[in-house]
Amino acid sequence: MLIVILILSLIFFGIGFIVTENNAQYILSGYNTMAEEDRQKFNIKLYVPYFRNFHIVLGISMLIISLVLFYFVSSDWAGLFIVAYPIAAYIYFIWKGSQFLKDGNKKQQMASYVVMGVLFIILLFIIFMFTYSLKDNKIEIKNETLEINGDYGTKINLADIKSIHLISELPKITSKINGFAVETTKKGSFKTKDGEKVTLLINSKNNSYILIITKDNKKIYYSSKEESNQEIYTRLRKQLNLSKFRM
Repeated sequence: MLIVILILSLIFFGIGFIVTENNAQYILSGYNTMAEEDRQKFNIKLYVPYFRNFHIVLGISMLIISLVLFYFVSSDWAGLFIVAYPIAAYIYFIWKGSQFLKDGNKKQQMASYVVMGVLFIILLFIIFMFTYSLKDNKIEIKNETLEINGDYGTKINLADIKSIHLISELPKITSKINGFAVETTKKGSFKTKDGEKVTLLINSKNNSYILIITKDNKKIYYSSKEESNQEIYTRLRKQLNLSKFRM
């Protein structure tokens, strides 16, 4: 995570020094596709310093705020920030940048509003999905079924459970097949170092995890961030009468 924060911050900081008044017509997105008549209506002399200062501030602020979140709040929220913050910043960047149109080019202004609208929708979607995925998956037994609700949750018939274990560590995970993954939260399908496909419903790093193995040898690793995994495991044993399972 720290490497990602550093790289992204340096990239945004460096972008500010790429565009100049001389090369803008070749590399500045939007401006390089304008007709010459439209370029004459755009104040590129004032826009280039604005472009540079914006990206310098973006890079520095991303680095500082991300590190504060990482060390003092949560690495997961730092992960959300480095994704959502640039999108929110570019919405402001585009809105503020429209003032450099000298004669109020309505076509360009309309294009700016469309882009801002799309970015805003994407931003809302990312925030919603991230906060939803960070919610704790609850595990309970209903009608002869073990249910793990929430994002990437699952249902297992009690008759299909081969065994349930309380373990001290997770297998080495090498890749994500399909799911959600940040520093402390991992949900979905993943592949282990041994090439085994497993389901993770890990809501937080812990010193104990619950492993559920089905009769067809599917493995589901679970941990809660709101309850003790030991207490959940004990409760499941009582509810399931686990003497019939191989422990």
